[in-house]
Amino acid sequence: MEKILIMTDSNASISQEEAKNLHIYIVPMPFIINGEEFYEGINIQEDEFLSALRKGAKISTSQPSSFLLEEIFTEELKKYEDIIFIPMSSGLSSTYQNAKQVAETISPRIHVIDNHRVCIPLKESVLEACSMRDQNKSVDEICDYLIKTSAKSSVYVYMDTLKYLKKGGRVKPAVALFATLLRIKPIISTRGYSFDMFSRCRSLKEGKKKMINQLKIDIENEFKEEYEKGLMSISINHSGLYQEAEEFKNELIAAFPKAQFHFIQFFPYSAACHIGPDALGVAVTINSFSLPKN
Repeated sequence: MEKILIMTDSNASISQEEAKNLHIYIVPMPFIINGEEFYEGINIQEDEFLSALRKGAKISTSQPSSFLLEEIFTEELKKYEDIIFIPMSSGLSSTYQNAKQVAETISPRIHVIDNHRVCIPLKESVLEACSMRDQNKSVDEICDYLIKTSAKSSVYVYMDTLKYLKKGGRVKPAVALFATLLRIKPIISTRGYSFDMFSRCRSLKEGKKKMINQLKIDIENEFKEEYEKGLMSISINHSGLYQEAEEFKNELIAAFPKAQFHFIQFFPYSAACHIGPDALGVAVTINSFSLPKN
């Protein structure tokens, strides 16, 4: 029997192939496109999803069922002494609470951690947990670290439109219409508890500048000690802005020379369906442990 299984869900921006190489388990998040159920990276790929998003398909998100989680936990406990499950933040999804309830009915060897993260910051937490596991850290040490460092992360996302937040009922139609008429591009932010309106701009160029300026404030205040020690990482999520993301990478590296640049990745589908196409996000996250080797 192996010692520790690290689990997360597909909101962590980790593909099934990456998960296999890292020896972790990804619970795929279900979502519905025009009435048909899909699972990210299993029966739909990035180009297909982006095409559906751009065409205005009706897309909604769902959660893994209690039955599915019970089945996964029960089966994996046959192979591992302990399971550490790090799902999407409880402030943005009910997966944590659902998994917590299921785990309590099965075994104290299942540890469900509310890390208050999503997208790449959640990926960073999972990778750190993997590194700690590979360094033979105990379950308690890993769980304590994930909880202790949960606030050491900031996310900012430039959105091309409020249309998709409106479709999901996350913004009033009148607000979305007003923003469209004035050609306002929103910038939202999160620390994992909710997505909040951070700022507004009229172009991607202006949006990138505002996000970089705010990251400088975060780093010069909350994350200064970690940044000076080279313990902060910066990554990019996007929903179709492939070239722009590469250009943004260079701007971020120039602005934050003491940070490690880690990833450029497509948003998790369950996030992208609310954010919409042509969005660009940046995350700064603590990274005290080296990336695990695939």
